[in-house]
Amino acid sequence: MMTQDMEAYTSEDKIVWQTLFNRQVKNLKDKVSEEYEAALSEMSSVLNAESIPCIAAINEWFKQSTGWEIVIVPGLIPVEDFFQLLAEKKFCSSTWLRTMEQLDYLEEPDMFHDIFGHVPLLSNPVFSEFMQKFGKIGCSVIGDKEKVTELQRLYWFTIEFGMINQQKPTIYGAGIISSYGESNRCVRSDIEKIPFKIEDVLKKSFHTDEVQDEYICIDSFEELFASLEGIEAIL
Repeated sequence: MMTQDMEAYTSEDKIVWQTLFNRQVKNLKDKVSEEYEAALSEMSSVLNAESIPCIAAINEWFKQSTGWEIVIVPGLIPVEDFFQLLAEKKFCSSTWLRTMEQLDYLEEPDMFHDIFGHVPLLSNPVFSEFMQKFGKIGCSVIGDKEKVTELQRLYWFTIEFGMINQQKPTIYGAGIISSYGESNRCVRSDIEKIPFKIEDVLKKSFHTDEVQDEYICIDSFEELFASLEGIEAIL
């Protein structure tokens, strides 16, 4: 099992974290979902701009919340392992940070994306249930390449790049939350927002190397969770 060496972070790492955190909190004002904003505030004792987050401390915090655990990984892991971790209420994260020169663009997810983008909403009870059930469904279809691909599409258009209607379309997807450029672009009125229909999302292709030209909007996390009922029948 990998561990986090808090002593290994450099002064530049600390500046990078503080810069990213402060910039994005300010930038997300009036753009991010109420649930994410509330979750980030609730986690402020272990997730803030002042220090690089300690994963052990975050895990202790979650023991009094929804019971999730952050597991440290070196980078992207096999989809089978990823599904299994989610099913066990474990979310994987890297511990490395981008450089100052990479503030606006990064090819591979770093700790800011994983922790700032994904982790806060794991404390939301409904979103937490959705994530765990998603993992369990993933475990049930391992070996079926087509069904795994469909679940990856669902993950992409919701957990990574999803938006939610709250008077206006706001952000809950981690890929947008952790991106300064995309969090500004996605809320523009000329960027198409499409109502969430799980049957359509499962068939909708995506490209990891391009900015999204449209976003899927749910009406609530309850709708998102309910969409998993009977999903095996349409996979």
